[in-house]
Amino acid sequence: MHELSLAMSLVDLAAGCAREAAGAGTGGGRVEAVHVRIGALTGVDGDALRFAFDAASDGTPLAGARLVVEHVPVAVFCGGCGAERTLDEPFRLRCPVCGAPAARVVRGREIELAALEVSEIVSAHR
Repeated sequence: MHELSLAMSLVDLAAGCAREAAGAGTGGGRVEAVHVRIGALTGVDGDALRFAFDAASDGTPLAGARLVVEHVPVAVFCGGCGAERTLDEPFRLRCPVCGAPAARVVRGREIELAALEVSEIVSAHR
C-alpha cells in the first residue's frame, strides 16, 4: 500500500513546515488540516490516503488533523492545436479536440503539499 508510505512522508513534511513556521515567528499552533493536491495519473486513492494519514499522524503533532485531498485532472499540451487541454479520460493522452497525441503532460502527475491550516494559540499574559 503505497498510500501509507506517502502518508508518512506527508506527516514528516507537514510537521517540518509547521515547526519552521513556528520558529519564524509566524505563530505556532495546532495543525488542523493538511491540504494536498493529487494528480489523476499518480494512482493514489484519496480515501486510502486519508485512512493512512490518520494512522501515520497518530502520536505526532499532526494527530487529529484532517487530510483534505484536491484531485487534479490530467491536462496536456496539444502541439496540433497549440493549446492546453484537460482530459476526460486521463489515460488516453490525446487531444480531446483534434485527436492528436499529446505533446506533453502539463498537470496530473503531482503529489503536492499545498497548504496547512493551523489554529492560533492565544496565550494569557499576566
